[in-house]
This record gives sequence, structure tokens and C-alpha cells, in this order.
Amino acid sequence: MTVTTDLVSYEDALASYDPVMGLEVHVELGTKTKMFCGCSTELGAEPNSQTCPTCLGMPGALPAVNAIGVESAIKIGLALHCEIAEWCRFARKNYFYPDMPKNFQTSQYDEPIAFNGYLDVQLEDGEVFRVEIERAHMEEDTGKSLHVGGATGRIHGASHSLLDYNRAGIPLIEIVTKPIEGAGERAPEVAKAYVAELRELIKALGVSEARMEMGQMRCDVNLSLRPHGREKFGTRSETKNVNSLRSVERAARFEIQRHAAVLNSGGTIIQETRHFHEDTGSTTSGRVKEEAEDYRYFPEPDLVPVAPSREWVEELRAVLPEQPLARRNRLREEWGVGAHDMQSMLNAGAIDPIVATIGAGADAASARKWWMGELARTANESGVSLDALAITPEQVARVTALVNEGFLNDKLARQVIEGVLKGEGTPDEVVEKRGLKVVSDEGALTTAVEEAIAGNAAIADKIRGGKVAAVGALVGAVMKATRGQADAARVKELILEKLGVSEG
Repeated sequence: MTVTTDLVSYEDALASYDPVMGLEVHVELGTKTKMFCGCSTELGAEPNSQTCPTCLGMPGALPAVNAIGVESAIKIGLALHCEIAEWCRFARKNYFYPDMPKNFQTSQYDEPIAFNGYLDVQLEDGEVFRVEIERAHMEEDTGKSLHVGGATGRIHGASHSLLDYNRAGIPLIEIVTKPIEGAGERAPEVAKAYVAELRELIKALGVSEARMEMGQMRCDVNLSLRPHGREKFGTRSETKNVNSLRSVERAARFEIQRHAAVLNSGGTIIQETRHFHEDTGSTTSGRVKEEAEDYRYFPEPDLVPVAPSREWVEELRAVLPEQPLARRNRLREEWGVGAHDMQSMLNAGAIDPIVATIGAGADAASARKWWMGELARTANESGVSLDALAITPEQVARVTALVNEGFLNDKLARQVIEGVLKGEGTPDEVVEKRGLKVVSDEGALTTAVEEAIAGNAAIADKIRGGKVAAVGALVGAVMKATRGQADAARVKELILEKLGVSEG
């Protein structure tokens, strides 16, 4: 039994033990209907309004396989370099829990649709680590339990529970890695990078939005430690339903420290599920983990086997999108940016908006500048993702065009973007409504320059005397007089011309 709940330092844990991980990622597919019935999968409906006799497990109700779900599973398997089974079938995974109305989950056991693959992931410093894939199989999600009356929202301490079966039967693909060895101190980083790369791949395939914050993708982190020099794996713990990249990394790191503390104190690791707590970055015990035989798997008698033809598999292989890592490397070359900059764009969720903005006519540097600057700042302040902002890549491209054409400077462009985000219309409409065009009339600019020189005679004399750097003060005066709508570079040229001074 466990005799300590203390942690050892991460460095001390790695000095004595090698971490071994296994990551199980559940991906909720973006199909319109459930995996084995015709009920809608749309979010936000009234509880238990998207159910039928099949997904409620009523006697005599028969399932039918969602063809798009099977197609999505094959696409995922192919993108993960897996072998695709010529023949596979579903199985019943039996357990009693209120969120499973049938008292079993329709899944796949010893005959998955995809197996024996890999995914290459890139770490922050550019190192590429290969994660071997054991299997990817089809199954269905469970219902949702809401525990009421307790302090934690969990069943312990609750006065009663409410059940919503709208999610029961939603198509899932579970992707299971082989044991991940050899990562050493970078194990938590590898875990995070793997889930991040897998999310990018799933999104590229178009089979799911893979929004972790919405439960569309979640990770179970299996972890064990073994003393240096040993081959046999230690006993593992399984931290369930971790729903952010940062939390995947933190959960793996915490469990490494916890396991090491238990082992160092002479304790024994219990094979169990654990809950991750976002607020503390810690895990707590859930339940003792069942072995496969405890689920009493047996073939699902109400569903025929799935036997995808080789022609269909090859058709799907032929239309796979570019691998996200290969795409990022290609874009790095095209855009002339370093690995760190590309990683920053990936972390910000900016790559697709930038690509779309370039596709709408902007140059790469301008597209990166606006999405990683003004728009990323706005998204961070609002607590939303970039793609949730009320501005399109086409609109950002139009702003860059207005700047390049001389109608806007950067200061005015920021005001235009602000107006678009506030719902004031298109960039051109915001320019018109707010009166934001650059003052390009030479007569108006010359008048403003002459007034600035006359009003700042001492500064003008300094400039005539050779202190050209002082011109900034006069430029500022002109910009103030024109409400920031003058072309600063042209203003500087006019000032120096009027004062008879050469910039060189």
C-alpha cells in the first residue's frame, strides 16, 4: 500500500528512475449522428432530448454502424502510418455505471480497425521524437453525470446525481500509444508535444474540431517508473480525462514525482485511475483499475464485422492532407522564419489564419505581424482563441492592402482592426465611418509642417545646426495635428526639405 503522499524533486526522481508512459487519446468525431443510431450529435440541446431506444439501451433496439465514423477512423489510422485491418469487429465492454445506459460500451478489443503506426513530434528545441502507435479503434462515448450537492462536483459528498444521455453513443476514436521509453527528463514535454501534434493532425483531417476545452479530445496519461538498468516496467497509474496540453505535461510531471516518493519510501504503487486537478497541478486517487478480463469482452452479436476494401482504403490514402509537421517545415522555408517563431505561431493557433490571410492576397510578413501582434494580444485579453475573434483572414488581408496602398499607416490600421472586431463593418466601412484615411494631400501636409516649424523654432534651429535626430519632435507635432493620419516618413522628408537639411 502507499505509505506517503509527499513528492520528491523532479531532478531526484530522474536520478533514480526512468519514466515510461502510455497515452490514450479519445477523439470525438464531428459526425452529424451518433455511432450506432441516427440521433443528433449537436451540442447544447436540452438534456436527454437527443436519445432513442438504441442509445438508451432499450431491449430489442438494434444498432447500425455510422459509415462516416468508419471512414474517419480509417483516415486517422492512415495519417498515423497504421496498418488498416482487412476485417475487424466490435466488442462489448461490460461494466455497470449510470452513464452507460446499456451497461456495456460498444468498442473494439482485440481486433481494432488500425494498428502498428507512429507519429513524429517536434519538441520546443527542434528535436524530433517518434511515438509508436499501438492501435486506433472505434467506440462510443458515455453519457454525462452531474453530481449535485457536494463541494467538488464529484460523486463523493454529492446528495444526488443527474444524468444526460445526449452524449451517449457519440462516435469516438481511441488512439493508444505503445510504451513510450527513452524520453527521460523530457517525458512530460514529449507527452504534451504528442497530444499537440495529434490534435493538429486530427484538425487537418477534418474529422473533428478537437477542442480539448470542450471535451472533443481528452487524454489519459499512463505512467510508471522503473529503476535505472531494469527492463521490467513498474506498476502504472492512469490519470483520466486530462483536457489541455499544459495539463498533460503537468500530470505526467506530478506523477513522476509522486511515484518516486512512494517507491523511495518503500511503498508500492497501486494500479489505479487518478483525477487531475487544474488548480493545484496534482492528482488524487480515483478507483482501482480493472484489468481487461474484468470487462468480460465478447464480440458484439448485433453488428456485422467491418471489412473495408483495399480500394476504398487507397482512395482515402490518396486524399490525405499534408502532415502538420511537414507543412510547418515547408512554411518555415517559404516564410523565412526560425523554429522558435514557428512554434510560437503554432502555440497561438495562428498558422491557419496566417495561411488564409496570405491566400487572400497579403504578404507573409504582414499576415504574421497582425495575427501574432495586435490580434493575438486582443485574443489573450479577451480569453478566446484567435479563430473566435470577429475578424476574418480576408478582412486582415484587406487591412494590409490599405496599408500597402498608402491609405493607412500602422496606427490607423490598428484602429481599423479595432472597429472590425467591434462589429462596425468591413475594413473599408470602418475607414469611412471613422474617417481614418492617411492625409496624403501635399498641400495639407505642407501647411501642417510649416505650422509645426513655426511653433517649435528652438527645435528647428537645433535641426539646422546639425542635430537631425531632433526632427522626431517635429514629426510628432505634425502627427498630433493630423490626428495620427499623416504619413510619418513623408512628414519627415518635408520637414528636412523646409529646413534645408540632409538626413545623411
